Amino acid sequence: MLRSGALRLCPPGALRGPRGSASPPARESRPPPRSFASEAIRVDLSLPNPSWSKDMRLLFDQFMKKTEDGSWKRLPSYKYVSPQSTEVKTFFPDAKPVKGADMPQAQLFPRSLEEGRGFEYAMFHNHVENRTVCIFQGGPYLQGASGFLHGGAIATMMDSTLGACALRAGGVAMTANLNINFRRPIPLCSVVVINSQLDKVEGRKLFVSCNVQSVDGKTLHSEATSLFVKLNPKKV
Repeated sequence: MLRSGALRLCPPGALRGPRGSASPPARESRPPPRSFASEAIRVDLSLPNPSWSKDMRLLFDQFMKKTEDGSWKRLPSYKYVSPQSTEVKTFFPDAKPVKGADMPQAQLFPRSLEEGRGFEYAMFHNHVENRTVCIFQGGPYLQGASGFLHGGAIATMMDSTLGACALRAGGVAMTANLNINFRRPIPLCSVVVINSQLDKVEGRKLFVSCNVQSVDGKTLHSEATSLFVKLNPKKV
């Protein structure tokens, strides 16, 4: 049975590595980063690791079960991503993104913190229903008010989940508007479920909404509406 989002200590792996070291444990076979463009092996960071709590693992297993009939698909997640500068410059010709070769240490923000210390999450998408679900565990480096997750951290994950939903509906898109209502604070190191869905499409505009709930579904922590704009003219 899944526990509610009650305040509790972080899972041991989130704070301490093997043999009592201060560093969190690394995923097996993770290679050292080489560069933004030439990383030899891409490691999927949306898979379970020692910092995940029991709730996180149970939810992950439940959604993996749903993928067996093809109705849901797990979305892989990596620390390094290829920039979409071509699409961005189509609609923002004066934009000057930094090239990967000029900043090899650039990483995807939600994957930039040490394992177990920040954003631990996995996303699943249902193409027929145009829904994306994210299971999220916020680590000790994401504290806002004492003992609770920072509002900016949950906003980051809401935007990421909404963006994943928009991406699969209309291709490369950027956030144009994000309106969040925070209902109840989220205990640090607890697990929540972010449910997003595509509400409507108007030309290049994608309207997507989401809510953040406790694992037992009894507590509504946050909800949001958003507008994304497609950047690929072929997807209009």
